[in-house]
Amino acid sequence: MPVVNRLAEMADEITEWRRDIHEHPEIGYEVHRTAKVVADRLAEFGCDEVVTGVGRTGVVGVIRGQGSSGRVVGLRADMDALPIPERTGRPWASKNDGAMHACGHDGHTAMLLGAAKHLAETRNFDGTVVLIFQPAEEGGAGAKAMIDDGLLTRFNVERVYGLHNWPGMPVGSFHIRSGSQMASADFFSITIEGRGGHAARPHLACDPVLAGAAIVTAAQSIVARNVDPLDAAVVSITTFHAGTASNVIPQRAKLSGTVRTLKPETRDMVEAQLAAVVEQVGLAHRVEARLDYRREYPVLVNDEEEARFVADVAAKVVGANNVDAATAPTMGAEDFSFMLNERPGAFIFAGIGEDVANLHNEAYDFNDALLPIGASYWTTLVEAALPRAG
Repeated sequence: MPVVNRLAEMADEITEWRRDIHEHPEIGYEVHRTAKVVADRLAEFGCDEVVTGVGRTGVVGVIRGQGSSGRVVGLRADMDALPIPERTGRPWASKNDGAMHACGHDGHTAMLLGAAKHLAETRNFDGTVVLIFQPAEEGGAGAKAMIDDGLLTRFNVERVYGLHNWPGMPVGSFHIRSGSQMASADFFSITIEGRGGHAARPHLACDPVLAGAAIVTAAQSIVARNVDPLDAAVVSITTFHAGTASNVIPQRAKLSGTVRTLKPETRDMVEAQLAAVVEQVGLAHRVEARLDYRREYPVLVNDEEEARFVADVAAKVVGANNVDAATAPTMGAEDFSFMLNERPGAFIFAGIGEDVANLHNEAYDFNDALLPIGASYWTTLVEAALPRAG
C-alpha cells in the first residue's frame, strides 16, 4: 500500500495548511491561533468530538470508526515553534518576529490534520482514534501537562504513537528502534561563592573562577570513567559567567549545562556523580559550590512489539527497503517520552531530505514532499491497529 491516493490528491491543501501555520508561529503554551485553526479544521472534517484547552492549550479530536471493538489509539502532533528569528527567505516565512517553526511542528500538525480529514471521511477502522495536538514540546513539557489534565484516561487511550521529521535522511524513509531511542534531558546550574580580591594577591582570595574551571574539567570524567563505553551519556557545561575586571578575582561564578542519558540508571549515576564533583571541588578550593539539578524529559523508550508494528506500517507506505528498524539512538530529547511512560506505543523518525538544514536552525524549513507520506503513515497505522472484521 503506497501513499494513499486521496492524500496524494490533498497534497496541495495540506501544504497550504502547513505554510499558514509556518507563517504564524507561536511559542510554548501560547499557541492560541494554531489551536483555533486545528480545532476549526477538526470540526469542519466532522470529528465526533473536538475538545480544546487540554493541558492549557492542547486540542483533542475524536473520530469513531465502524464496529464496536472499543479499542482506542492516540496519534500525537506538536504545535509549538521556537524563539528563533527566521532566515529562510521563503514566501511563507514567519510573520512573528523572533519566532519560527525551526523544528517542523508545523508539518507534524498539517500531516495529522490531513490524516484526520481522510479518517473522518472513510472511517475504515473498528475503534476510536484520538488525535492529540500538543503545545509546548520545546522545553515546556506540554505532553505531561496534557497527561496531568486527564488526556489518556479521559479519552481512554490504550496505545499512543508519535512521529518526528528528521533532516539528513531521504524523504520517504522511516527510522525507528525498539528500546531507548531518544535521551533524557536534564539541566543544571552551579553557583560558586568564593572570596573576591586583587588579582595580584590571589593568596588572600578564594577564587571561584579556578574552582569553576576545575569543575568543568572534572565533570568530563563522569562520562569518560563511569559510563560503560557501550552505553551513552553527555555532560555539557555550556555557560560560565564570572568577573567584571581583569585585575579582580570575583566573589562568585555561575555555570550551567545539560545532561543526556539513554538509561534511567545511568541518569541516576550521572546526577549523583555531578553532585559529588561539585561538592568535593568546592571543598578543595575553599569555596561554597552549590548544584541545582533539574530533571526535565525522561528517556524515550519504544515498546519492542509496538516498534515492530509501526515499522511494518511504514513499510506498507514506502516499502521495506525504505524502513530502518534498528536506527541509532540520538541524544536529543522529546517530551513524547512522558506519554510512552504511561502507555505502550512508539515514536518514529521520518526522513525529510539529505540537504535540509538541521533542526533548530534559522535556515530550516519543512519539506512539503513529506506531507502526503506522513499523512498516509497515520491513516495506514490506524487501519492496521484497528482492523475491521472480515
